[in-house]
Amino acid sequence: MAHRVTLINVMSIRHTNLKGTVAAGLLIVMFSLPLAAQTAEEQGLLADLAQADPDAAIRIDRELQAIWSKSGSSSMDLLLRRGREAMEAGETRVAIEHLTALTDHAPDFAEGWHLRAQAYYGADLYGPAVADLERALALNPHNYDAIFGLGAVLESFGDHAGAFEAYSRVKAMHPHHEDVDSALARLESRVSGTSL
Repeated sequence: MAHRVTLINVMSIRHTNLKGTVAAGLLIVMFSLPLAAQTAEEQGLLADLAQADPDAAIRIDRELQAIWSKSGSSSMDLLLRRGREAMEAGETRVAIEHLTALTDHAPDFAEGWHLRAQAYYGADLYGPAVADLERALALNPHNYDAIFGLGAVLESFGDHAGAFEAYSRVKAMHPHHEDVDSALARLESRVSGTSL
């Protein structure tokens, strides 16, 4: 799991200039999205993940990431791989270039939008990051890493209740997600007594 770049790793929680209403609107849109079409394999893996022990969860997560990383085009997969490599090397601007080419040529490929949201956030481009997260989740509302990223964005905007709700959704989907327990614990005292 260490090889995978997650939004929370790219994003140190920090304050932004975006208004909280943008974040709240994104949360409302994300939780009201229709469920995207899934393959039977993906549905089965998601169901298994919600019940898996920690070791099985690692394997299932890898299988889901492999499914979500396939665009159906070898050239688009190459752009995704180059974007990931650039992000891992700390070359955020290069990553944005590769991922912009990917989203331009494969606008229905959710993982391209998700990864570019990470790159934008790493470059302090919060508006584009939010827009890309919205697009990624419209295409794949089951991507718990994108939902976790949404939680991180909401937390950085100071919307602790919205962030807690997003993190709780991740916990329900992937109980052994590498960052979700610490995120929920960090916010629990801030939202206790708040109606979610």
